[in-house]
Amino acid sequence: MDASSATANTEDMILVPAGPFTMGADRGGQEDEHPAHEVTLAAFWLDKTEVTNDAYERCVAVKVCRAHDPKSSQLNKFGGDEAFRAPRQPISSISWEEARTYCQWVGKRLPREAEWEKAARNTDARKFPWGNDPPDATRGVYAGSRTAEVGSRPAGAGPYGHLDMAGNVWEWLEDIYDPYAYRRAGADRGMPGSCEEVTAAQNELRQKGQQGFTGSNPIPTECERNLRGGAFNYDGPGLRSSNRVHHPASFR
Repeated sequence: MDASSATANTEDMILVPAGPFTMGADRGGQEDEHPAHEVTLAAFWLDKTEVTNDAYERCVAVKVCRAHDPKSSQLNKFGGDEAFRAPRQPISSISWEEARTYCQWVGKRLPREAEWEKAARNTDARKFPWGNDPPDATRGVYAGSRTAEVGSRPAGAGPYGHLDMAGNVWEWLEDIYDPYAYRRAGADRGMPGSCEEVTAAQNELRQKGQQGFTGSNPIPTECERNLRGGAFNYDGPGLRSSNRVHHPASFR
């Protein structure tokens, strides 16, 4: 999970400057990543690393945040929860609502989808945060069974210096997931459609039998939330910075 801000305390955050960048891709990946298009954003700050267990537990201790789901790792066949709970490992097994609550507690917010992608890609439309070379073990935590401490793969730093933007844990974003976001009137500002428009788009995809347009997860039946960045158990090609993933806000 990443936390973003426009004005909050910026200690341990990195500024992403204002201006245009190329979002999406013209080929490769899934159809919801197409087409490549220019998006212009205001400047914003983004946490240098994913939020740690230690940081999130401080929010739990004061009874603002809900504790993570300790059953998640077993249900997903990764073994015991304790393997994911070292203080400097990234917080996992929390919902979008819980991620959002934490960000608000520290005076920040979840990043928007376009903001996250700009922080990962800069203005040169690179495929991965570090460039176009394929992932390896020095650049990301992936194709395995455990998370690692945040910031433990410095060779995978993004264009502005952010870490773990490819692998370790999926990162919840503020926006609702819109499969047609890149063809809407607000595409040049990174704005998805309304929930009503998104529901209509998802129904259209189902009617046309276009499973796969939104990736391997089933076409949603509700307004879900975006996740980005891949995870410890994901494959290398899936770590591309244009890859869009979606889950219900309650998913943990």
